[in-house]
Amino acid sequence: MNLKKYFADAGMKRTLIGVIIGNIFVGLGVGIFKLSMMGNDPFDGMNMALAEVTGIYYPVLQIIVNLLLFVIQILFGRRLIGFGTVINAFFLGYIATFFYNLLFGIVGEPQGFVLRLFIVFMGVLAISLGLSLYQTADLGVAPYDALALIINERFPKIQYFLARIMCDAICALICFLAGGIVGIGTLVSAFGFGPFIQFFNRTISEKILVKK
Repeated sequence: MNLKKYFADAGMKRTLIGVIIGNIFVGLGVGIFKLSMMGNDPFDGMNMALAEVTGIYYPVLQIIVNLLLFVIQILFGRRLIGFGTVINAFFLGYIATFFYNLLFGIVGEPQGFVLRLFIVFMGVLAISLGLSLYQTADLGVAPYDALALIINERFPKIQYFLARIMCDAICALICFLAGGIVGIGTLVSAFGFGPFIQFFNRTISEKILVKK
């Protein structure tokens, strides 16, 4: 592959930028969810809880877990590996931690149920926009996101939606057992992104990233 030609292509530059910006928004959303103290998405919530238990820095633990899942992705879902896989697996934990520390330093610990609920909603918007950009760019998926796709592909009777719920449920259970927060944010993450992602696909991502 001619890498110089690959990166010189204007369309490819857009998709690469889409992946990077998408993951920045996802990381922002994860940081916002953590700030709300109402639960994070199952996978990140699990890693945060395990980080607390083991004493391993959260971004580092996230990379370790992603590397383990990456083995499965290599064996059974190699077509799902790309630039987006690397960005998400190695940098998302650091992006989320950066934004959480930044926001906590600015606003401190939010007080009151209504305020925390509003923060969760803002997290949903940030993650949904990020996922929309990241998925529309179609340059590979994260090792965890690949799991449900691989299960659906290997066992067609298990629909993708059900496979994703199974993966999220296992992560949420581990998060709970490890002492993490499983709450409204966790439930919203598991079931509530779809409509917002579709909205951002239609209004932003497809207009920017999809070639006409």
